[in-house]
Formats: sequence, C-alpha cells, structure tokens
Amino acid sequence: MQSRKLPIVALVGRANVGKSSLFNALIERREAIVARESGTTRDSISSKATFLGQQFWVVDTAGVKDPEDDFEQSIQDQIFQASQSADIILVVVEADVPASTEDRQVATLALKSQKPVILVVNKIDKANHDDIFSFARLGISNIISTSVTQSYGIHELLKEIVKNIDKVPIKNEPERLKIALLGRPNVGKSSLFNTLLNKQQALVAERAGTTRDINRAIVRFKNQEIELMDTAGIRRSGKIEQGVEKFSVLRSLAAIEESDICLLLIDANEPNTAQDQKIAGLIKDAGKGLALVVSKWDILHEQENFDYDGFIKRISADYEFVDWAPLIVTSSISGQNATKLFDLVMRIKHARETIISTPELNNWLVRTVREHPPAGMKNHTPKLNYIVQETDNETPSFKIFGSHTRFVHWSYRRYLERRLREQFDFFGNPIQLWLIEKRSARSAASKVNLTRIGK
Repeated sequence: MQSRKLPIVALVGRANVGKSSLFNALIERREAIVARESGTTRDSISSKATFLGQQFWVVDTAGVKDPEDDFEQSIQDQIFQASQSADIILVVVEADVPASTEDRQVATLALKSQKPVILVVNKIDKANHDDIFSFARLGISNIISTSVTQSYGIHELLKEIVKNIDKVPIKNEPERLKIALLGRPNVGKSSLFNTLLNKQQALVAERAGTTRDINRAIVRFKNQEIELMDTAGIRRSGKIEQGVEKFSVLRSLAAIEESDICLLLIDANEPNTAQDQKIAGLIKDAGKGLALVVSKWDILHEQENFDYDGFIKRISADYEFVDWAPLIVTSSISGQNATKLFDLVMRIKHARETIISTPELNNWLVRTVREHPPAGMKNHTPKLNYIVQETDNETPSFKIFGSHTRFVHWSYRRYLERRLREQFDFFGNPIQLWLIEKRSARSAASKVNLTRIGK
C-alpha cells in the first residue's frame, strides 16, 4: 500500500536567525515564542500549515548553540534528526551576517541528507538584496530571501515548499497495521513494547533501532500483521537535554504520521500533565486512531484505599477533548491487559475502515436536523441538505452541503459530531466533518467555502 503521511518541513540553523518568526509566518499564527535573546526555543515546536490546498507539518527546532555548549554535537544531532524525520529541510541564515563556519557546517550536513534543501536568507530588510548571492558559497542552489517583519518572500517560500513536496517519494509498503507507542520518557513505553512482543508468540521479524531512532518489531495477530513502533520520549519544555533529546518531538511527530493508531502511555503516578495532553492533541490533529494507556498500574493499585472510579473520572476529565479515545490500564510487570491491547487496536482499525452508504448518512442527517434544527443570525438560517463520506481519506471524514453554513454555531457542530458517533461506530477515531456552501461547491475549487468541524 502507499504511505500517505503529511510531509514534514524542518527549520534548522544557528540560534537567533529568526526561525521562530519564520515558523509563525509559515503557519500564519503566533505559536513559537519570539524574543531578541538567542536560544529562546528550547525544544521543537510543530504545527500544521496549509498552502494552495496542500497540508504539511512545520517544525521549529532549537537553535544551534555556540562552541562552549557542545556545538559540534548539537549540529550533528540537529541535522541527523532533520534528515531522518523531515521531508524538506529549510536552512535559515541571517542576511546581515556573513556566512559563518556554523552556517557552512549546517548546510553541508543538510545536503548530505539527500532531502530537498532550501536556503532561507532571513532578515533581508537589514541587508542589501545583492548580499544573498554571497551565500551561494554554502552550496545550496535553491535560495530564497525573506523578511518576516516586511512580509517579504514568505509567499515565494511557501510556493517553493509545496513545489518540493511533490518530489517527496510515496513509499510502497506492505498491508500492515502500524501502531506507535508514544509518551514522556520513563513512562514505560519500552517495557510495554517488550511485553507485547513476549505476549505475541508469532513473531514475524524484529528490526531494532537506536535511542535516536524508532525501535520496530512486526508481529501477527489474528492474521493481521502489526508493526509496533517504540518512540523516544517527549519531554516537556525546559527539560530538554543537550543533544538528541531536543528533537524527540520531531521524531515522534514523524512516528505519528507514519502510524495508523497511536497508544499514548500515561504514567499512573503522574496522570495529569500538559505534555501528555499536547501529544494527544498532535495525534488528534494528525487524524490518527488513539487509545489512552495508563502504565505502571500495579504500583498505584497496590495503595491502600485506592479510589479506582475517582481516578478514571479524573483522567477522563483531563482528556475530554479526545473523549472518543478508549482508556485502558496496564502493567508491564504483571502483563495486565497487555493482550487486550491487540484486541483494542483491532477494534479501532475496524471502526477506522467503516464506510457508510450515502442514503444511510442522509437519513441520519434528516432525522438529526429535524430533531434539533440549526439556529441562524437575522435572515441567515442555515440549511443542511445532504452529506457524503470521503472514501479516499484514512480518517473518518464527512462533507455536509447546504446554505448559509458559515452561520452554524460551533456548539451545533459539536452536536452533529456527537449524534454521528451515537449512530455509527467510530470507536477510538477522530472525525473530520466539513460544512460546504452549495453555491461554492458549484464554483471553482479556489472559491469553495469550507468550515471544518472537529478533528
């Protein structure tokens, strides 16, 4: 089968060359912290971007440190991870600063990756435009000058990114269900990985990686080949160590995109962390199947007067934004519920592949709208006419066509998704729901008015 993961674009370069500002310009919103001090970005920040109908991930990496901060190792690790996990590499330099030794090393290592490389000469407003030709000696032929403050060159850079996305090879892979184990360091991913292998006797193959890469193993369960991927842990901001751990978010993001279903491990002793919720959000945004797996359950369960029901309710409340994801408790020591995880992912896979006929969907829409019609504004009352399922999307996705759809309130959108889940089985999967203006649907694709509901 063909891999359909979204391409990943990584920004690399020295500290304080404007990567975070460029990142915000590419995704068209302010997410990365921008400051005059160098080294503000301590770990990798990622977000989806869309240009000319093409979606891709943008990853803003921490800046390369100076020599006394183990500079050489930092460069090697940064470009290594970019070349392994990203599909396109943007090497960012400052227009008003001559190319340095660090810039040359970054450029050389980026070119060795054999991935498409674009040299972005940033802050061009502070230099002469002719100065960009001096950066040609870095060996990168594709050079684009930009200025975030002047909004110069951003559109051209996005066009070049999309142009190079077409060059990203589509991998032909066997029909295999890919499961990624994700979570913070020391949460028990590797232990669960090994437990799942020991529980499953029909081992087809094993392919070990390193601490910098993804450990993989292929097992068979009920005639289904499953590839397990054990990823490096994602640390919270401010806890990223020097070296390879800086880029764990980029590696894990690549694993999410490669996978079909993700198992998010949550430490039973520390169940409510913003970092775990951030990972769950990445999985949801990527449209992947998800199960919440509480690890180290044996330690917590042995406590006297432990309130099981209260514990489960607290976790459910913390992850209400992915309330469609099943929750299961495990112990790698005792092997509790380890085998049940295979049954769980197979159920998620089955729900993920569910195709609902158009007549059945439209019968559901008529009943749903009749019971609770959408409210409007003044003379603009939304009308929802018909619904179809996108059969070429790996994530359960639906389009509802109607009139005045832009006036549909977000609470009604949530109502539609809830009723859709009540009627059909999308266990463990996000839903992508779109409202499309009928008049726009008849016009050119560039004029289509789309409103996305949920993920």
